[in-house]
Amino acid sequence: MESGEQKPEKGKLLISAPHLTDIFKRSVIYLVEHDDKGSVGFVLNKPIKFSVSEIIDDFPVLDSKIFLGGPVQTELVNFVHKTPEKIDGGYEIQNGIYWGGNFDNLKLLAEAKAVNPEDVKFFVGYSGWSAGQLDDEMKENSWYVTDANEEFVFSKEPGKLWQNVLRSMGGEYITLSTFPEDPSVN
Repeated sequence: MESGEQKPEKGKLLISAPHLTDIFKRSVIYLVEHDDKGSVGFVLNKPIKFSVSEIIDDFPVLDSKIFLGGPVQTELVNFVHKTPEKIDGGYEIQNGIYWGGNFDNLKLLAEAKAVNPEDVKFFVGYSGWSAGQLDDEMKENSWYVTDANEEFVFSKEPGKLWQNVLRSMGGEYITLSTFPEDPSVN
């Protein structure tokens, strides 16, 4: 099977192939950067059991989910959001979805309960590929690529995201979405 018709680029989703069993097993990654120097993305469907205020000192309680963005620099917290009118300084990835921004401003907004927790998604670490590395993995059919949208990036059901994205791609991807998590029990 070809690894999808689309090529990786900023603002696309990478969906791990069913045969991947490493840290990226059943991952959906939002690419926030992709150029000749490499790629950066965040895993959208691996929530961790901590709150933002438990991970970041002096951050107010905000009912936003925090996710394992990937295995690189897990001591760092990144965020994506869809409120550029409230959080300035972010980098627009696509269609009103931003990466980062004024973190002090975000803290003040959270403290004042002036930001909707569903409009911000936090990540511990990130997923990164050096120049050419993701292209090599694409040739090995490790990833499928599709368009990202706000519904997927800010999904309320991260546990179903892998299947839902594959289903949305149609055709043979619908069959892939039903692939058992442990093929040995099939």
